[in-house]
Amino acid sequence: METAVFLLFAFLAVASAGVVVAHKNPVYATMGLVLTLFSTAVLFVLLGAPFIATLQILVYAGAIVVLFLFVLMLLNITREETPQPGQPVQRWAAILAAAVFSGMAGMLLWRSYGQASQQPLTEQLVSLKGLAGDLFAEYLLPFEIVGLLLLVAVIAATVLARRPDTDELNATSQERKP
Repeated sequence: METAVFLLFAFLAVASAGVVVAHKNPVYATMGLVLTLFSTAVLFVLLGAPFIATLQILVYAGAIVVLFLFVLMLLNITREETPQPGQPVQRWAAILAAAVFSGMAGMLLWRSYGQASQQPLTEQLVSLKGLAGDLFAEYLLPFEIVGLLLLVAVIAATVLARRPDTDELNATSQERKP
């Protein structure tokens, strides 16, 4: 039964991640992200880490996705009217990069799991005390940098996608007149 639940939610996670990447509507892609994050939380529960699963739902599926939706609604993104012509060079470069990445990930997995069996998870590895100790001692700087990068990305997306108001357009056109 546990294997069936794992396979179901693993398939859901991969399929909804595909929706996130492939869908053109950003709201649907964000909803696919919610399903991906929820499926990942179920996988954490199956691993015996209910606290991390709870954090996954609260922090990522809750706060981060709400932030994404807020930015999407704030920017008022609409669909493009004219389809962009295909760029075959870019498409082939992406396929080549995906093949190289898949090969490198396969090599890494082969070296990691092919030679020796992995130790089972212990309570110390999945405990709240161990997670907090690692997060706030060893990984504090990367944790803070990631938070800062997310903040900068949201601000940059807002500034870049902001449309000028009619007053700003009128002021700019009046400055150009001699």
